Amino acid sequence: MLRIHFTYEDLARVRIADRPDALWEVLLSLHVLQTRGRAVELMPWRRQTLRSLPRDVVCRLAEIAPPRGISPDFMTPSGGAHGFGDGMEIALRTPKSTISTQIAAMASQRRLTPWVEAVRRADGSALRTLGRAVAIYHEGAIAPVWSSLTAVVEADRQVRALQMSGGGLEAVLAGIPGCRWRAPVLEIANYTDAEVHLEGRGLLLQPSYFCEPEAPIKLCDPGPDPMLVYPTAKPATGLTAESASGESCEAPDRPLIALLGRTRAAALAAVRTGCSTGELARRCQISVGSASQQATILREGGLITTRREGNSVRHEITRLGVQVLSGASSS
Repeated sequence: MLRIHFTYEDLARVRIADRPDALWEVLLSLHVLQTRGRAVELMPWRRQTLRSLPRDVVCRLAEIAPPRGISPDFMTPSGGAHGFGDGMEIALRTPKSTISTQIAAMASQRRLTPWVEAVRRADGSALRTLGRAVAIYHEGAIAPVWSSLTAVVEADRQVRALQMSGGGLEAVLAGIPGCRWRAPVLEIANYTDAEVHLEGRGLLLQPSYFCEPEAPIKLCDPGPDPMLVYPTAKPATGLTAESASGESCEAPDRPLIALLGRTRAAALAAVRTGCSTGELARRCQISVGSASQQATILREGGLITTRREGNSVRHEITRLGVQVLSGASSS
């Protein structure tokens, strides 16, 4: 049993993350992919993800994120509710000595593959491969359901707010799945015996859709920002991929099609609210390669801009692009 000890100062510093953490959802969803028999609500997402993602990406990430035992903390930086780009940038800037120590801890439970050994040595090529693999995985597995997943986390926060108003912080702590509150200690049964003393640092409660039911998770080394990731409820409808970007690709106007061609016109309309290359591909129902090509042509024509966000890119429409869309709409 894990026992987390609170002081009065800690209780004053308990807070709940206001949005999902992208890298925690990446890690915990990888666990779901590798484990059969999870909640039935997760099965449609699991089937679709296994069909759509490159097998070598899933297999490589499974080596560093096994469903049981230790996963390296640097893959889920502390602080809470990171966006994907910011989170990956923090993760890949982790000191080499820290990465080595955390990967070495995995070796006590399983034999490391040659690639994970290279990550343990903080080999530059291995870390770049890791960053690319996580970016591809996030783009195919998490980004499509992000809006739906965020709605689930927001609903969980509303539940915690009602608990707080009705019974105070003790009701919130007692209501976390898999936990028992015995003041001033929070007990979690699904752990080997361990004692964690917060010592005034407080605790960040991070709701997670993909966290296993009744199995909250903590960082192996909490450092200055202790965090407890806990499972949200799983809506019977599961996650809705169509809401991942919040929009679908608009049907472009005929004059715009005549000017740019159907696919490129659709791509320009889709970029109106900003999106990554993967989101552009989904909105227009084209391949990622085709979306990248269309974005390049639109960028060279001055209709969009592209900037890097961590290991991915984001496309934004320019003033000229807006004028082209507006001109087509008014013709």
